[in-house]
Amino acid sequence: MSMYNDTVIEHFTNPHNAGDMENPDGEGVYGSPVCGDMMKIMLRIDENDVITDAKFKTFGCGSAIASSSVATEMIKGKTIDYALTLTNQQIVDALGGLPAIKVHCSVLADHAIKSAIFDYAQKSGKVYAGLEGFDPNADEDDTHHGCDMESSLPEHFSEL
Repeated sequence: MSMYNDTVIEHFTNPHNAGDMENPDGEGVYGSPVCGDMMKIMLRIDENDVITDAKFKTFGCGSAIASSSVATEMIKGKTIDYALTLTNQQIVDALGGLPAIKVHCSVLADHAIKSAIFDYAQKSGKVYAGLEGFDPNADEDDTHHGCDMESSLPEHFSEL
């Protein structure tokens, strides 16, 4: 019996929105090479602050890939304000659950999305209440089960 449900397996084996995006409006990277999970989220945003496209590149386990896939599905066509309210628990729920030891993968997706929006806000000179106090380089408490979040990105990650 698998520790993953059919939804997680579907998003892992047939990820939605995987790939690169030329000249994204916002790009966020988050993860830990120590854990082996790295996530890049790229966003295209229109003049009404609607996310018209979202792509991801994830280096990591099946749960990280599935979390990236479902998270990008959840924000496409939605406003930035909506995307900023997305929580890792909503990502886990959309996947139909994750094993407890893999819940940190949904935190990676949540943080990478916020980092991409932060990047967009910096580039466009916009301010969003949902980003107040957000630091794209900050660790997300101890939810990474001892991973060293201060580690630098693998040099080859940008080429993935």
